[in-house]
Amino acid sequence: MGTESTLVDPIVAGDNSDHSNHPTSAFKLVGFKNFIRNNPMSDKFAVKSFHHIEFWCSDATNAARRFSWGLGMPILYKSDLSTGNHTHASYLLNSGHLNFLFTAPYSPTISTTTTTASIPSFSHSACRHFTSSHGLAVRAIAVQVHDADTAFSVSVANGAKPSSPPITLGHDDVVLSEVQLYGDVVLRYISYKNNNNNNNDSNNNNITFLPGFEAVDKTSSFQELDYGIRRLDHAVGNVPELAPAVEYIKSFTGFHEFAEFTAEDVGTSESGLNSVVLACNSEMVLIPMNEPVYGTKRKSQIQTYLEHNEGAGVQHLALASEDIFRTLREMRKRSGVGGFEFMPSPPPTYYRNLKNRAGDVLTDEQIKECEELGILVDRDDQGTLLQIFTKPVGDRPTIFIEIIQRVGCMMKDEEGKVQQKAGCGGFGKGNFSELFKSIEEYEKTLEAKTAT
Repeated sequence: MGTESTLVDPIVAGDNSDHSNHPTSAFKLVGFKNFIRNNPMSDKFAVKSFHHIEFWCSDATNAARRFSWGLGMPILYKSDLSTGNHTHASYLLNSGHLNFLFTAPYSPTISTTTTTASIPSFSHSACRHFTSSHGLAVRAIAVQVHDADTAFSVSVANGAKPSSPPITLGHDDVVLSEVQLYGDVVLRYISYKNNNNNNNDSNNNNITFLPGFEAVDKTSSFQELDYGIRRLDHAVGNVPELAPAVEYIKSFTGFHEFAEFTAEDVGTSESGLNSVVLACNSEMVLIPMNEPVYGTKRKSQIQTYLEHNEGAGVQHLALASEDIFRTLREMRKRSGVGGFEFMPSPPPTYYRNLKNRAGDVLTDEQIKECEELGILVDRDDQGTLLQIFTKPVGDRPTIFIEIIQRVGCMMKDEEGKVQQKAGCGGFGKGNFSELFKSIEEYEKTLEAKTAT
């Protein structure tokens, strides 16, 4: 497929934070069929794009290398003992516009009286508590904004819970600030004083990150890897209750509702969820959230997540590929040798019906390749979505990765540049039942070993 596209997945949200000061009466789910998409351009501060995702873990070296190998993302930058950082070890992985940061604490006994942390909001006690509660998980969803100082002050003035006040890094080069998003996850704001100095250059050799990070020796970090992943399409959170979480985030960001789904739209006879997608003005920062529903035959998979994660958190990250077939071929080669395993493929009947649903977009050869690789296909009135989901990436049945490609919806922006419309092809609504069945079967294999 010559046109770059992206894939999306199911989404649900809930939050265990106290947002009692934010009324929820205004929020009411209407479902996919009744939802009318509208962009009121209501951002309270200027948002550009996703900047990076930071994982907190107990061993950053091994986590970074596993993700590097499994996703084809070279380790480009480091901040650790070798760079003079005695507070934490951090390694940055990059592919196109996608940046993953893995951070783990050193012993606090080796820290000097002067802090050496390159991530100023890092806390030994918070990191240890975080990994104990959640295991390997996302700590920060970072977005690049025009002014991180302004974004912080506006957010807090509109009800956001502060996590880290604005801090200037380097020689007055970068400003970083944070507010609480949901659970123990923070929304991190990054701005560059010189707006030409940012990390959004698709040429890996030219990207910059943050002061205090140094380039990694190319001979030791899988520098040749590239499986075609290019950016973060969306970051999905699971929360106990959707309404207060949505109202809270909308209140301080001004983000608008981009899409929503109810249990009737995306559930199965055994379990389900409700979901809302929030978006910034450009709709290039998409934050879906899910909540569990109750009264079904089986416990909602969102509830299972919340129990194992000990509260709200990031459920999965949707990574957009420029060629999902190439990406999946490379990833599947490594599934059994340090990479990631995938959820079971749908039955053959799914692919026999695929020609009727997407034969005008995919060739017979591509449909065959979808079946061989286990790729799901969905579409909306604007474009087509190809997607696939990994199994949970750690010990707990919590966070996983989605690989997507969106096809169609090409349009010119205000500067005349041709780009793809955000959310093209939807979020895989037509595939939710297949995904949920797959997750339900996976959870049954875990339950079978549980003592009663």
